[in-house]
Amino acid sequence: MPPEVHSVLGASAADRWMNCTPSAQLTAGMEDETTTFAAEGTAAHALCEWKVRKALKMRAGRRPTSDYWTDEMEEFTDDYRDFIMDLVGQAKLTCKDPVTLIEQHLDFSCYVPDGFGTGDFLLVADKELNVVDFKYGRGVAVYADHNPQMMLYALGALNLFDCLYDIEQVTMTIFQPRLSSISTWTISAEELYKWAEEVLKPKAELAAKGEGEFISGSWCRFCKARNTCRARAESFLELAKMEFQPPALLSDVIFCERKEWIGIEERSSA
Repeated sequence: MPPEVHSVLGASAADRWMNCTPSAQLTAGMEDETTTFAAEGTAAHALCEWKVRKALKMRAGRRPTSDYWTDEMEEFTDDYRDFIMDLVGQAKLTCKDPVTLIEQHLDFSCYVPDGFGTGDFLLVADKELNVVDFKYGRGVAVYADHNPQMMLYALGALNLFDCLYDIEQVTMTIFQPRLSSISTWTISAEELYKWAEEVLKPKAELAAKGEGEFISGSWCRFCKARNTCRARAESFLELAKMEFQPPALLSDVIFCERKEWIGIEERSSA
């Protein structure tokens, strides 16, 4: 795998900076958290890359080693390699020489200022582009349908191939073996370009300037400012107010007790 370099408006954080546009610049200077989960995922990605290169008879170098290697990782990376080879095999049924790229640098800066990312696997056959992303995590299921990270990868891949192959359709797949999940979504290249112009580009321009509104949501999960973010704290406070808000109507028990108490008051005053 190439050295990890991150863009302020990177694809992996697109769900966050598209929903909470000022968060990109707010967190740009903060250090990334180092976790065993991230290190484990990096090790699994490296093993996937090596196995796919070997299977496709590309230069692969030595097998990577890691302290995070387990029998489970061996099995799941085998599953990923087999999935990729099946995908390539299917493409060869209709295309004599499909194009395959592994760990490909993808530039989508025409829509996102200084935007780039790395695609785990790309396949171009006839007029169709396939983009595959391997995720080793098991804490959160990730789906391909309208996934902004995958859509940015697809735009970067179209930037490479569309003028050469006249791509009409893009299929995006997230392979998440520890959750037994293979999520696939297909969109036309025309629709993807339309989304990029009408939705992505305006959001990216705000994010690049650090402008817009702080909005909390599920995208806060991996934000480096989540523990000190005022907008997130205030949203939790609003939820707490709703949870502890007294009901508009009294319960039957309280109402009956109230009637009985009034009756006692009336008898004592008489």
